[in-house]
Amino acid sequence: MRGVCLFLIVIISACQPEHNSFPPYSREDLKKRTFQYFWETTDTTNFQVPDRFPTLTFSSIAATGFGLSAYITGIENKYITRSEGANRVLQTLKVLWELPQGPDSVLVSGYKGFFYHFLTLDKAQRFKNVELSSIDTGLLMAGILSCMSYFDSPTDTTETAIRALADNLYKRVDWNWMMKSNGKMSMGWHPEKGFIESDWKGYNEAMVLLIMAMGSPTHPIPQQSWSKWCSTYTRDTFYGYENVQFDPLFGHQYSHMWVDFRGIRDSFMTSVGDDYFENSKKATLSNKAYCVANPMKWKGYGDNLWGLTACDGPANEKVNIDGADRQFYDYRARGAASIQVVDDGTLAPTAAGGSFAFTPEESEQCLSNMWNTYYKDLVGEYGFKDAFNLTFKNKVHQDGWFDVDYLGIDQGPILLQIENHETGLIWNIMKKNPYIIAGLKKAGFKGGWLDSVSYK
Repeated sequence: MRGVCLFLIVIISACQPEHNSFPPYSREDLKKRTFQYFWETTDTTNFQVPDRFPTLTFSSIAATGFGLSAYITGIENKYITRSEGANRVLQTLKVLWELPQGPDSVLVSGYKGFFYHFLTLDKAQRFKNVELSSIDTGLLMAGILSCMSYFDSPTDTTETAIRALADNLYKRVDWNWMMKSNGKMSMGWHPEKGFIESDWKGYNEAMVLLIMAMGSPTHPIPQQSWSKWCSTYTRDTFYGYENVQFDPLFGHQYSHMWVDFRGIRDSFMTSVGDDYFENSKKATLSNKAYCVANPMKWKGYGDNLWGLTACDGPANEKVNIDGADRQFYDYRARGAASIQVVDDGTLAPTAAGGSFAFTPEESEQCLSNMWNTYYKDLVGEYGFKDAFNLTFKNKVHQDGWFDVDYLGIDQGPILLQIENHETGLIWNIMKKNPYIIAGLKKAGFKGGWLDSVSYK
């Protein structure tokens, strides 16, 4: 009788749904889900990409830039057809070209060719009092230029229209207007109070911004802008790796999504015998080494669980954890370098994913571990949720905090950098863009693939 009961229990158990089952990590699954964020959540009227989802707040022009390059990746991976991708891109560029531009504080989307950082979901106009953003416009334009060079059919009317609109959008940006008297570019402008005092200096995500601004045929910034930029670098050793310092990893990733810096050098990198690709690789390994050492004793950090960058966080407050007060943050740029450490125990999958081209083995191991260990709370229909913190606990988050949102500017680096590692897709497209080539050469880059191309 006991044997019969045991047999019945086994049969019944086999018929029950496996509530805890999930698909194990695969890079292809991650890529496709991440692409779907851009394809499915983008507004179908104004075609701007939401800053985050499912919490809907506003669209992000930087996320729209990532989305434009993501559509190319979707075509090449056969998630969508070339015609579907081209139509989406053309609709996006038409809207961007037609959105109102002007010096007013309301009912506009941009000025001097720049766009406001965030746009309203309904009309794609300035959200509240956000700044006219130089870097976010730059990331948008990088996506636009990738489409300009990818859709190259001489006979397809849609692709011809894409190239013309992309060219016009880029040429409309008055980069030089954003320059300050000190020779550096302002981070932005408000119609209420003028230019932001902060400017672009040190090493960070603005490399591609300055390269495009220097390569402009209509409103170029001075050629010495690059040397001024490099003069503000801090090169140091942190956790065993010597590189130009910047604490959050996104600053080592964003420009590299569109420019292949392998083997090309400006005067600064020539002087230290390095290049910017290797610099980002060392910065990633340094970030990982810091997390493995875990000097602040956050829960979970380890060889396959690391990555500090700008991301969402659990709360902007101090919480008593195991008898000690711990400071946590909400959205913030987290990172670790000799110049600064900002670490509250929050890890972001985009830190490892956006570094995939630099550290494919380490990034893959980290992403796989995150996926397989925390799938229920961290992974969804669009891939990884933005961030998580295993130390933060309260009555609501008894097993740690896991974000509910995906963020567009953090989804983009995962998809594009995995693709660059696998095929060099976006890199190779941008090697054909005359404005990128012109900007790199004006900045003094030489060597590698750049020596075999020319520009007018």
